[in-house]
Amino acid sequence: MVLKKPNLSFWQILNMNVGFFGIQYSFGLQQSAVTPIYDFLGATPDQIPILHLAGPVTGLLVQPIVGALSDKTWHPKLGRRKPYFLIGALLCSFALIVFPFSASLWMAAGLLWILDAGNNTAMEPYRALIADRLNNNQQPLGFQMQSFFTGFGQVLANLSLFIFPFIFIGTTGSLPTWVYASFFFGALCSIASVLWSISKTKEIHPTDDELQKLKEKRDVFEPLLEIFSAIKDMPKVMWELALVYLFQWYALFCYWQNSSKSVALSVWNASPEDKLAYSEAVSWTGLVNGWYNVVTFLVAFSLVKFAKKFSPKKVHAFCLMLAAFGFLAFPHIQDKNLLFFAITGFGIGWASMMGIPYLMVVSDIPKERYGVYMGIINMMIVVPMILQTISFGFVLKHFLNNDPRHAITFAGVLLVISAFFTLLMKPKKISKTKFLTEKS
Repeated sequence: MVLKKPNLSFWQILNMNVGFFGIQYSFGLQQSAVTPIYDFLGATPDQIPILHLAGPVTGLLVQPIVGALSDKTWHPKLGRRKPYFLIGALLCSFALIVFPFSASLWMAAGLLWILDAGNNTAMEPYRALIADRLNNNQQPLGFQMQSFFTGFGQVLANLSLFIFPFIFIGTTGSLPTWVYASFFFGALCSIASVLWSISKTKEIHPTDDELQKLKEKRDVFEPLLEIFSAIKDMPKVMWELALVYLFQWYALFCYWQNSSKSVALSVWNASPEDKLAYSEAVSWTGLVNGWYNVVTFLVAFSLVKFAKKFSPKKVHAFCLMLAAFGFLAFPHIQDKNLLFFAITGFGIGWASMMGIPYLMVVSDIPKERYGVYMGIINMMIVVPMILQTISFGFVLKHFLNNDPRHAITFAGVLLVISAFFTLLMKPKKISKTKFLTEKS
């Protein structure tokens, strides 16, 4: 028998996901501001990938463990997933406040580990919360609501990189003063938005039998054993998604690490050594990246309708191709205003990446393992990132002439491959019987 879940109102689903806004503001700063900070602190181009190792490694370790723990958690006041939102937001806020005070490259790299641990702790249970609270009919809206807030949060993060340099002029310590303003505002957004969601959202109370099982004494290694067990039992469609993600997320890390330097070369003909011109390029890239996130939250909800009409995998493959075309054009553009047209394709692709893949696999996941499997999906994201941070410095130096423009082109090719493997996926279709049971 399928457990009946009541329909929630649009505003209930929105309030549930407001916390995702703060998490994604923080993630937007990681995408667009951390590499320039490394550049300001003296990093060489081939050092950049390995300096970003914190993100994928913490994701690999934190997300599946937090997922497994949240499956086995129940707090009388906070619930199952919300305690982890709160812990993650507090870690994020701490790291964002301290990050601008980095006096050296390795201090900044160390703080990135803390920042990413907080982001991952908060983000993973959010995916599981959608699966927990929403029935099959409303899950597409729930996941794409997260896509909407991804775009909204990252728009503000990138706009801060464009606007704050005009307001906060000069240098404080080793970094421009605008860096402090952007990161302090990010800390406020992170904790405030998560507290809003916690206060507005109720989780489904476990049954007496489930509570009894949660109270049973457990081995300290049980979360790890649960992860290995879940991987062993993983549905085939999740392995297919892992192959798609291998190329997709390797490509995205290539873009995020190299976009500012690519724009500096193609538009300003400048390198990070020319700090004035490079700061202008970083600021403009923040505006460009803000635009692709505007596109993301504008199209996020329309993708729900297309996914229902044409199937999620076809929609995702099409969106990946649009993103690929944008990346292939991006490094050849010399007019800074035309960059907005190229990056629009990635904005549509990013909207799909943040929600549609979860629709392709959620029907194959048993409800009692939502947390751990959402964590494993995020392992599929971070493993390609780890491979990228380890390998791409060598690739960039020996095959791409240390040219960030070539790195963006390389990312476009990888997205084409990812789209091809998306079309080969065979996700389960939700039966009409189950659908009607959950709607009634």
